Amino acid sequence: MVGIVQWCKGMAPVIGILTARKKDGSIAGNVPLFIELQKKLISLNGISFIFTIDGVHDHTIEGFTYIPDKDLWERITAPYPDLVYNRIPFRKAEEEIKSTAFFSCLRDKNIPFFNPGFIDKYELYQLFKNHPILHSYMPVTITAIDKQKLSSFLTKFQSIYLKPAQSARGNGIFKLVLDTHKKVHFKGLTTSEEFLTFNHFWFEWENKLRQKNYIAQEEIKSSLYDGKRFDFRILAHAENDHFIVTGVGIRQSQIQQITTHIPTGGRLLPYDLVQTVDHDLFIHTIVEQIGEALSEKLGFFGEFSIDAGVSQSGQYYIYEVNSKPMSFDESEIEERKIDHLCQLFQQLTGNKT
Repeated sequence: MVGIVQWCKGMAPVIGILTARKKDGSIAGNVPLFIELQKKLISLNGISFIFTIDGVHDHTIEGFTYIPDKDLWERITAPYPDLVYNRIPFRKAEEEIKSTAFFSCLRDKNIPFFNPGFIDKYELYQLFKNHPILHSYMPVTITAIDKQKLSSFLTKFQSIYLKPAQSARGNGIFKLVLDTHKKVHFKGLTTSEEFLTFNHFWFEWENKLRQKNYIAQEEIKSSLYDGKRFDFRILAHAENDHFIVTGVGIRQSQIQQITTHIPTGGRLLPYDLVQTVDHDLFIHTIVEQIGEALSEKLGFFGEFSIDAGVSQSGQYYIYEVNSKPMSFDESEIEERKIDHLCQLFQQLTGNKT
């Protein structure tokens, strides 16, 4: 185990990356991201280590640091870092950590940290629907736990999406379509089913809708490229007193039309295939406004990603905002992410290159 003084001597800033353990006890999280951040920080005379809440003590933290020259992780005991970067990958683990005194301890020690936590889809809608700018980009959304409200919502829009309020990457999403004979057509990512009436659907799905806190959202008829729908995937970071666009990618549906996520069969396209002045203006506008709104209401968000789109009539929409962005398949966006994160680390800790 590397000693405290020897390990951090002469290194600034020292970044602690908070993650969690898997059920088998191993460390979870985006390991390739942690490795690239360490490499970049070392080049800037900084250093990082990853840790879980069980390694936190009164004056020190036990964790692991990546040694590039040896291509291995080494266990260390470190003083509290200059900044904590929240990359807890599981909602349940994050809720458990929030119930401890750890974040209060960071505040007491004047140690900055971001991001404050996962974002609930319905809480996001409630926050944005009253925003002077962002409200115009929000699809109509309700909670899907009341039978009568959901039935009326489906009757009004005829085609709606149902999504778990606390999920990501298209998990658990499906579409309901009401036909002229009042039959309800259920369309999942890999399955489809027909219900004679809404009551039949509710009887089968009520428990799951309530257990997973589903929301219902009007379907947006997305703009098409080569005959298939596409969405914007936007990565953003804080920079000084603003929020900037780190990168934009396009995700296009292929084998199903419910979601454009790559794990569910979506296709990656370069942004410049569809780029317009109006698209650019929309993207830069929402990045600044979302960053400010989230940080004002929920705590400082140093980074986030946005799923957004444009309808066939030219109306722009915000579908989701993610506080723990997954890796982008575009290598150039990933490279800029590392640069922007390290710049942000230095900014928040008062260190310059």
